[in-house]
Amino acid sequence: MELRTAASPRDAKNYDTKRLREEFLVEKVFVKDDINLIYSHIDRIIFGGAMPVDKALDLVAGDELRAEYFLERRELGVINIGGAGKITADGVTYEIGPRNGMYIGKGTKSVTFSSDDKNEPAKFYLASGPAHRTCPTKRILKDKKAEHDYDVEISEVNKKHLGGLENSNERTINKYILPGQVESCQLEMGMTHLEPGSVWNSMPCHTHDRRMEVYIYFDMEADDFVMHFMGAPNETRHLVMRNEQAVISPSWSIHCGCGSKNYTFIWAMVGENQDFDDMDEVDPKDLL
Repeated sequence: MELRTAASPRDAKNYDTKRLREEFLVEKVFVKDDINLIYSHIDRIIFGGAMPVDKALDLVAGDELRAEYFLERRELGVINIGGAGKITADGVTYEIGPRNGMYIGKGTKSVTFSSDDKNEPAKFYLASGPAHRTCPTKRILKDKKAEHDYDVEISEVNKKHLGGLENSNERTINKYILPGQVESCQLEMGMTHLEPGSVWNSMPCHTHDRRMEVYIYFDMEADDFVMHFMGAPNETRHLVMRNEQAVISPSWSIHCGCGSKNYTFIWAMVGENQDFDDMDEVDPKDLL
């Protein structure tokens, strides 16, 4: 598990490109037959990827957590951006198809990830925050009907269509984990897809002082990229990001991007509250 410490906006504005990437960018999220995790001191989020190919992968706490098992004091959100796979939590196996997800509650002692086909392996993107109580484990279905008591379908109200082609930002925000749909202690998680011809996300941009956020960009070809903008609104910087790379956004930083073509990204937030619309919007005229 890689450790990332918090950074002050007073310091970050002095970083060169190399230092900016070292502090905030995760260049390789998915590693074959490994669970690759990043532990950020910012709101204590842990995020990363599990990519089982030739073997199943067990989620373990590691020395960093000083816990008997990973979810002893934590909750976990998962979205699969690869091929079909399975998650086994405390002996119960859940089939997780592409673009479907899971919420796994505090106190779950064993979590194992596997792929149905090694030639098209699952890619489980993970986000975890500290938890003070146990919420029910749920399988989250994006475009599939519920089959079991533990299933939750993403409701139409949580598939939010925004923007337009005339502003190059036509997109659908799919909210997976949030109050009223999937209960959690603090974690919110979802996936946003941009339509062909649209390249901007989260513009006009915002900050939210009460939460931090992590993005992972994907659905891009090798030559595609996203210019991800970050920093204080009056001290903006950019990171060039490629397919399946992630970026840490502190609460004081804007977070938006413009791609060479359309793309998809997953957002995960932890912090003070779970009010999705609690944002401090930035007037575009104030950006520097």
